[in-house]
Amino acid sequence: MYKTWEELKSVCLGCEKCELCRTRTNVVVGVGNPEAEVMFIGEGPGENEDLQGEPFVGRGGKLLDKMLTAVDLDRKKNIYIANIVKCRPPKNRDPKPEEQEQCIEWLRDQVRLIRPKIIVCLGRIAAGRIIKSDIKITKEHGVWFEKNGILMMAMLHPAAILRDPRRKPDAFDDFLKLRDKINEVCEHTYD
Repeated sequence: MYKTWEELKSVCLGCEKCELCRTRTNVVVGVGNPEAEVMFIGEGPGENEDLQGEPFVGRGGKLLDKMLTAVDLDRKKNIYIANIVKCRPPKNRDPKPEEQEQCIEWLRDQVRLIRPKIIVCLGRIAAGRIIKSDIKITKEHGVWFEKNGILMMAMLHPAAILRDPRRKPDAFDDFLKLRDKINEVCEHTYD
C-alpha cells in the first residue's frame, strides 16, 4: 500500500502487470483533487486519453465536463477521476477480466488514499466491477448503493450518451441526484 500520491503514481507509471503495457502510449493514472469527497471511475482510457495521459479528454470527456459544470463540479478542483484499467485496451475494446484483475489494486490504492464519500461509476464495466457484477446499467443508473461505508451510483457512460442522445435527460437527472447527495453528505465539495 502506498502512503503518498507521488509514490503510487511513480510506480503505476512503470506498471507491466498485463499485456496492455505493450501497446500503450501513456499510463492514465487519474486526474483531479486527491482530497476529493467524490470520485468518478470509468472503465479505461480510449485513444485520446492514451495520447494525453488523462482520463475522459475526448468527445465523451467534453460531455462529462459540461455535465459536471452544470452541478458545480470540476475535474481540477473538487472531484477525482480514475479508471478500472490504467492503459488503453487495443481498439477501445472492453478491458478483459484478467486485465481488470491485474490493474484493480491501483484503483484500490487510489480509493484508500482519497477516502471518498461518494463513488460514481461511469458505464456498465466500471459499475459491474465496483458496485455489483450483475448491474443493469440502463435500469439501475441513478440508484444509490452503499458498500464499505461509501455511497455509490452508476451513471450512463458519456460515450453511450453520445451514441444515443435521447439518454441525455436521464444522465442529467443522475447528475442532479448526485448534487443533492453531495449537499447531504459532503463537507467541503462545494466550498
